[in-house]
Amino acid sequence: MKACIVGGGVIGGGWAARFLLNGWDVAVYDPDPEAERKINEVLGNARRSLPSLYDWLLPPEGKLTFHDSLASAVESADWIQESIPERLELKHKVLGEIGDLAPESAVIGSSTSGFKPSELNSAGARAIVAHPFNPVYLLPLVELVGDGETTAKAAGVLRGLGMFPLVLRKEIDAHIADRLLEAVWRESLWLVKDGVATTEEIDEAIRMAFGIRWAQMGMFETYRIAGGEAGMKHFMAQFGPALQWPWTKLMDVPEFTDELVDLIAGQSDAQSGHMSIRELERKRDDNLVGMMRALKKTDSGAGGVINRHEASLSAHEDPVLPVTGSRHIPQSWVDYNGHMNETHYLEAGAAATDRFMEMIGADADYIASGRSYFTVETHIRHLDEMLAGERLIVTTQVLQGEGKKLHLFHFLRKVDGTLVATVETFLLHVDLKTRGSSLPGDQVAEKLGQYAKTHARMEMPEGAQRYVAQRG
Repeated sequence: MKACIVGGGVIGGGWAARFLLNGWDVAVYDPDPEAERKINEVLGNARRSLPSLYDWLLPPEGKLTFHDSLASAVESADWIQESIPERLELKHKVLGEIGDLAPESAVIGSSTSGFKPSELNSAGARAIVAHPFNPVYLLPLVELVGDGETTAKAAGVLRGLGMFPLVLRKEIDAHIADRLLEAVWRESLWLVKDGVATTEEIDEAIRMAFGIRWAQMGMFETYRIAGGEAGMKHFMAQFGPALQWPWTKLMDVPEFTDELVDLIAGQSDAQSGHMSIRELERKRDDNLVGMMRALKKTDSGAGGVINRHEASLSAHEDPVLPVTGSRHIPQSWVDYNGHMNETHYLEAGAAATDRFMEMIGADADYIASGRSYFTVETHIRHLDEMLAGERLIVTTQVLQGEGKKLHLFHFLRKVDGTLVATVETFLLHVDLKTRGSSLPGDQVAEKLGQYAKTHARMEMPEGAQRYVAQRG
């Protein structure tokens, strides 16, 4: 698959990274002589952060090319994303040229944050709105507006990139998310102008409270909880009258005088001017990865999007030693010594055990039926270092798989085959109602027996023999 990115700024570079790191070839067209440098810097941040969201490898990276002409860039493209400045006459010109040159089957998306499809296409173009959020390579939301058949096709493509397409019911200026952001932005400008708060104080108010809530529940679900057991009706009855009070200046915008611009820019410099933009981006990305990984645990918000995308990545064929883990080492797994902390070797081994359980049928449905395997004993050997961003591959050998017993030996290797650790795990099958050991279901026992029989022909891993002997 091929994507063409027209406009290589912050948003265009983010789109290029999202497509490229999900296995698409990417062609970039931007007359800016600095475009290649800028996009490669964005890509550097994306390569550092996007794989850290996942506990399974993304597809092999696609091929990135830069083009001097729009015609060569859009040739054979399946998706073309326009991310040029927000000037309607310029978008008319560029989208018109794209429509003339692009394959009929290609999706043509515009990153516009404010224009409606009817405005974009008034001069004859055939684009839809595909409005993302920065950083595009991490944040999943894309607002889709336009022709129903095209937006449905686009939504399928975006889900394959690990994104969350939100198809608007009707076109409206600034779509949904930016209208909400503009309201908060407007209020914030007044608070600074009137001397009520500084830029830093406003940011603290957001990130120390409702910003955290919004990340996992949004607004309406948050307010439903605020209503207590009586729910949303009680909340609205209690706090609804406050909407009539003169608390806000929603439609009144302060004039952008030189004095106001200097005031806000000066406060912003004092707040975070000690860090470069790239340093701030890396800090932002690390924080986003950490929060989004936390959301994976409860399948909430962006975490649920990542889980669904990850499920599509984990398909594999079973070799003699099945691959039960394949991932990049995230920044959060690295300690003060600069390498992977010992706790995460155990985490990688535990994830491999979970993966193997799924492979033999002891999956979520099986556990929901009241049966599972419990870990009794684990042994880890640390043999080599793993650094952030390196690829880790885990394979698993079954040492015992008869009756209630499940004895696994996980090999943790670098991509070049270097063995960095082994994690040996002994488990017993358990009835979750009695919390006592029990025999597994017939299908699980049969599948496990097949692995055990195949792996019995293999040499016993170094260090495992004595544990097998002890358990008999």
